[in-house]
Amino acid sequence: MSSNGETRETRTLQLAVVLYAVVFILKVAAFLTTGVLALLAEAFHTLSDVFISGFLLVAAAVSRKEADAQHMFGHGRAQNVAALVAATLFISFTSFRLYEEAIPRLISREETPYQNLPVALGVIVVSMVIAATPLLRLLRQRTRGAAAKAQLLELVNDELGLLAALAGTLFILWGEPIADPLATIIVATIIAFNALGLLRENASFLLGRSPGPEFLASVAAKARAVPGVLAVHEVRGEYIGPEMVRIDLHILVRRGLPIEEAHRIGAAVQASLREADVCRYCTVHVDPEEPPGGTPGGGEGQAGQIVV
Repeated sequence: MSSNGETRETRTLQLAVVLYAVVFILKVAAFLTTGVLALLAEAFHTLSDVFISGFLLVAAAVSRKEADAQHMFGHGRAQNVAALVAATLFISFTSFRLYEEAIPRLISREETPYQNLPVALGVIVVSMVIAATPLLRLLRQRTRGAAAKAQLLELVNDELGLLAALAGTLFILWGEPIADPLATIIVATIIAFNALGLLRENASFLLGRSPGPEFLASVAAKARAVPGVLAVHEVRGEYIGPEMVRIDLHILVRRGLPIEEAHRIGAAVQASLREADVCRYCTVHVDPEEPPGGTPGGGEGQAGQIVV
């Protein structure tokens, strides 16, 4: 991701934290004024957003730190860790608490006094407009890191949850108070469903997710285009952060080539991949071509291999 993209992403996350704090205050005030449970649910939701967005913001900054002795391929996966924590909070803190509040009220069918319902409607509509601001900014970004994707998912959650709260409040106005706990349960289910998807996606990245066969094929094609490369094999890759890939590949060069020339070809392949912004870290193994009637002379771990 470019520095401009990173700056936009950071500013969007900062904006989200500020807006969430404002929306949280509005929702709490509206719940105390109206007694609508869906507003309390949304307030809990927004409170978790304040902490989650702040954590994602810190993780986005940490992920840009350069490699060091303890983290030799950088800190890019910090955003994936943050997204996993965010998903866990979505499920354990937000969803569980909402179910805990709504289900007993749904079963008991107790009459709940509501008042000032136009205030509830106004706060919900204003909250939807406020949440749409960072959402639109993130949607306009062509590339997004894991932290920004988690934030985007949560903003979508906000809009869907607010839509459910809006419907529930309208039904209360129309004499159907059961819609209040139902709307709360819908909010909890939306959050839990999307959080599970976030959990699965980021766990895959932390386990060393491949950029895919098409990407690896393009890497092999770029390597083969370098003069002196006869063939390319054993191309491997994994994500080490948002839009950051580590590549490991073997190239074959003419048998009997001086070691200096073989090293130069390997360095040229590495430079070509980096210039094309294909990978952040590229390891090129230089092997001699297969002798007549024999096996390749430079399989992984064999003598004659040069690592660039």
